[in-house]
Amino acid sequence: MSNHESPISINKGKDTLAKVIVSQKHDLLAVPEGTILASRVDRLASFVLDVIVITTVLVIITNGKIFYAWNMSMWISYDFHYSLMMTFVIFTAHWLYWRLSGVYLSRSIGQKLFGLAIVADDGSEMTSEMWDKRVLNKLLYLIPLIGWYKGIYDLARISQRHTHQSNIDLKVNSIVVKAFSLPPFNRKHIK
Repeated sequence: MSNHESPISINKGKDTLAKVIVSQKHDLLAVPEGTILASRVDRLASFVLDVIVITTVLVIITNGKIFYAWNMSMWISYDFHYSLMMTFVIFTAHWLYWRLSGVYLSRSIGQKLFGLAIVADDGSEMTSEMWDKRVLNKLLYLIPLIGWYKGIYDLARISQRHTHQSNIDLKVNSIVVKAFSLPPFNRKHIK
């Protein structure tokens, strides 16, 4: 038996034994103790709510002309520039909404209603550059068919990862959490 490692090891760190085992296998994030990660249902519901709010505001502001973006007969006519312009308005409005709400509130209205917040994967506040990357990747969800496929794929990945991170979260090094579960120091920037 002198050539074999002992099957029993003593935990000398501050973390619990379970956390040490999981971190060795899965590269556990340095999320503050007690933080609850957001479920895919909460994330999907908050996204849908945000899109409904923004689209409703755009319908009112454009007097219904925003629907040109989804009118296929307009896209193949000589007046396709109306559809193109409304598509630009949709993407710009969503970008501004998610970017500004992220930078100033650390979450959107939909995420606030569901008690969610977006933080860096160590629990700290996200930087402006992180928000830029996150929002640009999130805009892809708005593209019909391609975005829907990407969204369904990301929802599946969220439930398969122990960190509940989507592919966007992995690119940006962020996590979506229940805001109340963060320690006070880590949620002071969340409004």
